Parts: sequence; C-alpha cells; structure tokens
Amino acid sequence: MTITTAKVAGVPHIAACSPPRPGIGIPPAILYAMDLCGADVILNLGGVQGVAAMAHGHFGLPKADILVGPGNQYVAEAKRMLFGQVGIDMFAGPTDSMVVADAGADAEMVAADLVGQAEHGYNSPVWLVTDDETLAQTVIRLVPGLIETLPEVNRESARAAWDNMAEVILCADREEMAQVADAQAPEHLHVQARDLDWWLDRLRAYGSLFLGEETTVAFGDKTSGPNHVLPTSGAARYTGGLSVHKFMKTVTWQRATRAAARPLAEATARISRLEGMEGHARSADIRLTKFFPGETFDLAAAKLATT
Repeated sequence: MTITTAKVAGVPHIAACSPPRPGIGIPPAILYAMDLCGADVILNLGGVQGVAAMAHGHFGLPKADILVGPGNQYVAEAKRMLFGQVGIDMFAGPTDSMVVADAGADAEMVAADLVGQAEHGYNSPVWLVTDDETLAQTVIRLVPGLIETLPEVNRESARAAWDNMAEVILCADREEMAQVADAQAPEHLHVQARDLDWWLDRLRAYGSLFLGEETTVAFGDKTSGPNHVLPTSGAARYTGGLSVHKFMKTVTWQRATRAAARPLAEATARISRLEGMEGHARSADIRLTKFFPGETFDLAAAKLATT
C-alpha cells in the first residue's frame, strides 16, 4: 500500500519497516512483497522503533522526509510528535467501518461484513445505518453468533468492538441515511442498497466507498487495488487516503518584466502601508526608483495616507 505508491510517485529512496514474528523475523511472503514493490531498504522493525529509525536516519538510512502507513496508537502518536520535523500522511485513529443497507440487503452478509471489520480491535467502531427495522433486528441477532465462530484472538477483539463501539442507526429514508453517513465520515463506507448510482452521486464524506454486495471492505484491505491507507475518526470530511500526491509537492515560481514590475510595485507599496508594513513597501519603492529613474511616483502621498 505504501511502497508501490511511493515508487510510482518517483521517490528516489524508500525505506520500509515490518515487525518481526518470534523465530521468523519478517514472514517470507511479506518480505518478498516488499522487495517486489521496490523498497530500497527493509528494516525488521515495527512500532515506535521503526518510526524512529526512519525519521532519524538510523542504520545507515537517509533521514526520511515523510512517514506514511498505518499502525497502532503508539505509531500514530509517534508520527504526530514528529510532524513538522518530517511530513506524515495523516494522524490516524482506530480503523472504522459503516454499512448502509436497505430492505433488499442480505442480513447475513451485512452481519459478516460488520464482524469482519470489528475484529480489527476493541476500539474499532462499526456502524449499521438502515431504513428497515427488520433488517436491523436480524443483523443484531446474527452478529454475536458469527463472532463466536471466530478463532479466540479474533473473537475477543470483535466481541469487544461490537459490545462497546457498535451502533445500529434506524433512519426514515435513504436521504437521512446519507446524511448520517456524511456526518460520520467513515473510513470505510459500504453501501448494500438499491440504486447504487444514486448513492455514488449523493455521498460526500468517506475514506473509501464500496458499492454493492459484490464487494466488501476486506477486498479493499487485501486485493482490489485502490490504496487502503485511509482517513479515520471523521477525517474523511476534509481529506482522502494515501496517493501518489502525498509524495509530491506543488510549488510555485514567478518572474516579472520591468514593465510588469511597475504596477505590481505601486500596488504592493500601497497595500503594504495600509497593513502597516513599511519595510515591505520600501522593497517595492526601490524598484520603482531604480527601474524608472526620473519618473515621479506619489510615494510620499502613499505614506501620508496611512499615517
């Protein structure tokens, strides 16, 4: 998710970290994928240690200009503390997911999708937004049973998320459902409802949108393609996910002819004095007197008008 995006953007040096597993280090499949995607250096580190190594240039690395990628609360806090010293993609909280479903949705499929995202952890919110009370009640009944079939470690996480963080929101119609979704601005938004084109046109705030029962957030997590480093905790109201643009800068430059400098300098001097910034005004004044010797400019009047 992060290495390929940086590579496509043209980043000249990419350092990547992945946490070790006991007795293995980086699992071979993950190590192979990191190399295949184009990492220049791979560190067998995770968590705050990996963030620090990249930011400060340990182990012979160049100091990173930007840190990107998901992590637990400690990684998120480390990135927040380093922001300014280095760039970051976003300050990410726990992953969150919303399913928007109408009466035509398959309740078992909706329940499975909610459980699949709840297993991320005890603090990962999941929401069901629907205008059909029968669907809502059916999903509420199905979810606990699905959770109990998970392996123990996944089961504990999913149960904690469902018990403490889940909400089922009943709305009057699809417009109210869309309003609830926009207000929450979820990281993952999965619509399992009729008239998918209406939803695509109407919805405004989400990290990544999944349309129809034929897709699922798990596809985005693992295989389907669009980058899955996404804004959480409502940040989708103002930003999207990781893309090549995060590794690129928009910069500006300017050049002026002497003829163009005259109206620019006159306007700059007047605006600067209205703002009380005499030094700025004089840097414009000197260009008028140097570039146009012998000509008269009402600089004194401009000064007098602001005193």
